[in-house]
Formats: sequence, structure tokens, C-alpha cells
Amino acid sequence: MDRSQSSQKLLFQFHGMPPIGTSISLALQHLVAMIVGCVTPPIIIAGAIGLSQTDRVLLIQASLVMSAVSTLLQLFPIGKRFGSGLPVILGVSFAYVPSMQAIAASGGGVSAIAGAMLVGGIVAVIVGVFVKKIRLLFPPVITGTVVFTIGLSLYPTAINYMAGGTGNTAEAVSAKGLPESLIYGSWQNWLVAALTLTAVMVLNNRGKGICKLASILLGMAFGYIVALCFGMVSFADVGQAAWFSLPRVLHFGIAFDAPSCIAVGLLFAINSIQAIGDFTATTVGGLNREPTDNELQGGIIAYGASNILAALFGGLPTATYSQNVGIVTTNKVVNRTVFAFAGGFLLLAGVSPKFAAVLTTIPQCVLGGATVTVFSTIAMTGMKLIASQDLTARNTTIVGLSAALGVGISQASAALSQFPEAVTMIFGKSPVVIATLMAVLLNLILPKEK
Repeated sequence: MDRSQSSQKLLFQFHGMPPIGTSISLALQHLVAMIVGCVTPPIIIAGAIGLSQTDRVLLIQASLVMSAVSTLLQLFPIGKRFGSGLPVILGVSFAYVPSMQAIAASGGGVSAIAGAMLVGGIVAVIVGVFVKKIRLLFPPVITGTVVFTIGLSLYPTAINYMAGGTGNTAEAVSAKGLPESLIYGSWQNWLVAALTLTAVMVLNNRGKGICKLASILLGMAFGYIVALCFGMVSFADVGQAAWFSLPRVLHFGIAFDAPSCIAVGLLFAINSIQAIGDFTATTVGGLNREPTDNELQGGIIAYGASNILAALFGGLPTATYSQNVGIVTTNKVVNRTVFAFAGGFLLLAGVSPKFAAVLTTIPQCVLGGATVTVFSTIAMTGMKLIASQDLTARNTTIVGLSAALGVGISQASAALSQFPEAVTMIFGKSPVVIATLMAVLLNLILPKEK
């Protein structure tokens, strides 16, 4: 075997230095698969809070940088209890978007989200320490119900974005001097969103190779070009953005709101257990083995610690990315160098305000047309987890009742109006909290079928 073949084989081993060119191309594949999912949540939350253009750019920057840091901490573990040492990519998670939108709706800004993240990070670290015992409370039927509910709760966000964003009223658009095509509900918004969605579906179902892998990114690029033709894109703020800048510590401040901390902390506990699934899929699909207890424990502890760090730097919550796990299970490439390059590219994108400013020019209808497929995939991922268990009367009761109460109460805005505001914030704003608590409770009290 010659040297080139030997170095190529290193791609399928975690350690070693494979060819740089091949490593970079494979790293770009991972970057393309996750970059849209990484930048969309900060754009959505910035719009929900009503941040200025400067702060929008900083939020995107911080989120990208902290995604890179979270990834690198997993790749290069410190000791045996900090970092998984597995080929995974972390990025800003959609799972937290409903709760963060609820915090924004209650008047809390990025500071309240940061405070809740800090508490959530501590919860994740605790889960990591006791992961062997705690994971028994979250079988696939529970995690599947939670993921399914998260997907359902994100649908209204996608539809509102397809229509142009609820903040783009006729008065707001006129006051900002923007074209009328951006007004919420305009036919232009719906046309661009529909064309974006169509492009994504065609590429995802008919495309091959990079076209299929990057279907969402390429679909958004197509929708962006169509939006340009309608005059819906403005580059006024891009020219003012710097080429290089580092995220700022506590730029948005930090505030602790008890209901927000409880709601987000519960989500961190759930996502810590969900990460076990991604770690397991990575090792089984790429390394042909189950993850060790130390890998799971170190991975979840590092996940919690990196989110504490992200809270201090003004980023949004990160989590393992299942689409990148899918790439690993498909091509079997697990070399750390490939993933380190992907993390490095994320870091470079994060320290460039110019890049973040360009992302803020994407019209909301384009984001909506692209992300509605992402949200549907999240819901279907939950359904797959649920269907991996026998759909007995007990399991269908757990799933159906938990999702019904969670989604139903959050959609009926006045359902908890007579309760204290803190109760409404914890249980009434995001369906995920009630769905999670009900699923865990029902799983404990309903008699197991023989």
C-alpha cells in the first residue's frame, strides 16, 4: 500500500492527519449542511426581540463563534470528563426557539435568555455527572414526544416568516422606507416563499451529492435571487459592517428570571438526553461501536459548560446537529482533522461582522420557505423515535395526551390567564415544558403492559 492510500485510510480513523485538500472539502460539506440551521435561530430571535442592526450582527457573530468553540471542545477533550472526543458538530439549536420566543414576548431580551442559558448549562452539567441514572427516565417514547412537540410548535414561526414576518406591518415598512412588497401577507412574500420551498423540495428529492446535501442552502440562494428581483433586499447596512471583530463579553448583559430559567433549564435536561442519541448514532454509524460511559459523560458536561460560556458571550444555546451525524453515518469519515476544519470555518465566519451583516439581508419570506422543511423534519424525527417503540395503548396515550396538552394550552393564550404570571411563563408560553413533564409523569405512573 502506497503512502497516499495509507493517508486516505486515516479519514476513517479519529486520529491522524489525512490529506489536507480532502479534509477541507469534507469539512465544507459539514459546514454547508449546518450553516443555515446555525444562523436562522439568531435571526428569528433578533426579530422577535426587536434588536438594532448592530446588535443583530453581534448576536449572529456570537452564535457562530460559540458553535465553533462548542464543537472544538468536543473534538479535543480535556481529561476524561470534559469533552466526548467524538466526531460531532454543534450549532445553535431550533429546540430552544419556542422558549426563547416566549421570553421575548414577555419583554425579556437577550439578557434574560443568557441568564436562562447559564442555569440550563448548569443543569446539563449535572445531567452529565449523573447521566447513567437519569437517562432511564427518558426512553425513546419520551424524547420522541418532546422532539415531535418542538417541531409542531415551530410551524407558526415558519408560516409567519413565509408571509413576511409579523413585524413588517404596513406602518412599520412605511416608517423604515422599505418596499411595499415586504408588507406582511403580500403576494410577493408568498410567491418568494413558495418558490424557495419548491427549490428546496426538488433539490432534496431529486438532487444528488452536494445538491441534495445543500438543498436548503441552495434553495435559499434561489429564493434570495428572486427576492432581489422584487427589490426586497437592501445592502445599506452591509457597507458599514467591519471585516473583523470579536464577540464582546456580556454585551447584552445577563438577567435571571425564574420562570424563564425553569423552562429553559428543563429543555437543557431533555437535550442532554437527546445528545446521547446523536453520540450513539455517531459511534455506531462511524466507528462501529457503542459510546463509552466516559464519552457520554464528558460530552454532556462539555455541552453544558460550553453553553455557560455562550451565555457570557451573548450567543444562543447550542446542541449536537443530527444532520451532521447523518453525514458521518453515510460516508464513515470520522477523522478529527475534518471536523476541526469545519469548526475553524465556523469560527472565521463568526469573527466577520461583514458576513453576519449579509445574513441579515435575507428576507424573512426566504427564511420561512426554507425552514418550514427543517421544522417538518424535526417533527418527523420525533415520530421516528416514537415509532421505534411498539405503538401500544400505553405509548400512544403518553404521546397523544402530552402533545395535546402541550400544544393545546400554548395555543389557547387565555387558558392560564387567571394564574400568576410566572405560571403562565413556565407552562403557557411554550408547549415543550408541559409536553415533557406530562410524558415523564405518564411514563412513570401508567402501568407497563406485559
